[in-house]
Amino acid sequence: MGNRRRHRIASVHVEEVKAVVSRLTGALVRAFLVMLLIATPSVILPGTGPDTQQMVALIALFGGVLTFAEYNAVYPSLVEFRDAPPFNRIRYLALFLTVFILSVIEAANIAPTSFTRLFEALGLLIGHSLDFPYSPVRLATMMMSENASAADISAVRSAAGTAYIISLISLAFFVVIFKLKGWPSRHKDFNVWVNLPTFEPTAGGDVVDRLERDARLNLSLGFLLPFLIPAVVTLVSGGFDPVTLTSPQTLIWTMAAWAFLPASLLMRGVAMGRIAAMIRQRRVANLPPTHPGIVAAL
Repeated sequence: MGNRRRHRIASVHVEEVKAVVSRLTGALVRAFLVMLLIATPSVILPGTGPDTQQMVALIALFGGVLTFAEYNAVYPSLVEFRDAPPFNRIRYLALFLTVFILSVIEAANIAPTSFTRLFEALGLLIGHSLDFPYSPVRLATMMMSENASAADISAVRSAAGTAYIISLISLAFFVVIFKLKGWPSRHKDFNVWVNLPTFEPTAGGDVVDRLERDARLNLSLGFLLPFLIPAVVTLVSGGFDPVTLTSPQTLIWTMAAWAFLPASLLMRGVAMGRIAAMIRQRRVANLPPTHPGIVAAL
């Protein structure tokens, strides 16, 4: 009896150590990937000044530390869907591809090579294809001031079209995974509190109704933001200064945020709608607490 008890305690201790090591390793990898994302434009673009490099390194370090602290903690505070892959992985991959490709396109204007020229040609083709009346790309080019040159408008068109098509592809990929894989997995528990740390289940009202309302709000904002952002910018500032908007770093991050934020909101809306549907099904079926599904303090 004593030997069995000791073996049981030792196995539990080993499992706890493995969980801590796995969480620590995952947090370190994610922190490195975030730092790589932030530093990508400065690494790819030639001629980046030392002051810019130091600022980017400081921001990358801050982002890495924040990511490590969030993913290494047992209880999250900001990052949503931390334990519901591949939601955040798809979002990160979409943002990284956007920043990387836009950086390569901008590098073609500074130090052209056959590799960068290829991406520049693809960006121009995509930008012209998506530049039709009332399209998000057409509205993005309207953020430029009236004295912007044709080259400045072409650069914004190419960057906006490339970023927008990547966001659409990432959204389509997420929907395919959502349908085929049955996200989130039905074979493991889904903790609403861990994966939605900013959502307060006891704030008032029915949880399912609030989740569905938030899902509709995110879907609406995700659809409208590509059209609203250029309109608001044009009304407030009268158009960006072309020297500012077409500076490589500013153009890359502006277009990446303009395309990534709506796609991220659309993904979040789909995900929250799915969680609401799972809770509703759980209530209807009146399943026992041990059944694989949703575990939450609702």
